[in-house]
Amino acid sequence: LLSLIFLIVLVAAIVGFVFRHEIKTNFESNLNLALEDYNMTADPHSEAVDTIQRTLHCCGVQNYSDWERTEYFSQRGIPRSCCKNQNDCSEEDLKDPNKAKLKVFVDGCFFLVTSTMESKMSVVAGISFGVACFQLIGIILSCCLSRYITNNQYEMV
Repeated sequence: LLSLIFLIVLVAAIVGFVFRHEIKTNFESNLNLALEDYNMTADPHSEAVDTIQRTLHCCGVQNYSDWERTEYFSQRGIPRSCCKNQNDCSEEDLKDPNKAKLKVFVDGCFFLVTSTMESKMSVVAGISFGVACFQLIGIILSCCLSRYITNNQYEMV
């Protein structure tokens, strides 16, 4: 059982490392889709976009002008989650890209998210390596215990 878990962790780590570029590409396309489908309802994708923009102080995928190509922008402008100061952002400012440039975060979220993920990747890799080492030690000790029990049974007989 420990060997199986060890192999699963090892395969997951290798797959994550090999396909890291595909993960970035998929994240970018999914973020673009989330922007296109963005609305003010309690949609999980819209909430995720808002959370990313508020937390990382970013706006859009590449920059704030990505919102101009969305249906939401034609109705309400850039979302309030892009505002630097929530009290200083009016709906009129958010509908005008020139005024919005001064009121919203101009950097895109894709670069910030991927750079944050890459900076945390060493921590995740270290923790995974530590867990794998403990599992390997457990496998070795269980084999030693099994061998000891087997040898003692033959001596008793």
